[in-house]
Amino acid sequence: MAENVMEFTDSNFESDVLSAGEPVLVDFWAPWCGPCRMLAPTVEQIADEYSGRVRVGKVNTDENPAVASKHNISSIPTVMLFKGGEVVETSIGVAPKEKLSTMIDNHLS
Repeated sequence: MAENVMEFTDSNFESDVLSAGEPVLVDFWAPWCGPCRMLAPTVEQIADEYSGRVRVGKVNTDENPAVASKHNISSIPTVMLFKGGEVVETSIGVAPKEKLSTMIDNHLS
């Protein structure tokens, strides 16, 4: 995982995502998911480009079922943008970098 991409888990999700002061982009994925692996480099690019303005991380849905269940993740990859502890935008499936950038740009103040 790239250095700017955090790992979110059942135990740190509330403190690192829901209580964050900045917007947080979360990639819900699993190691066996081909489309998830296709999306990973895009998430890493977003993390680099928005470093210092947006927190970016991943949730392995196999290892962290509580967070995945709480957010009704039924298809992966799913990317959610959280702001103020709430989901403000969601993208399901492999998304182009421009789509993820637009999601973030819409919520940067």
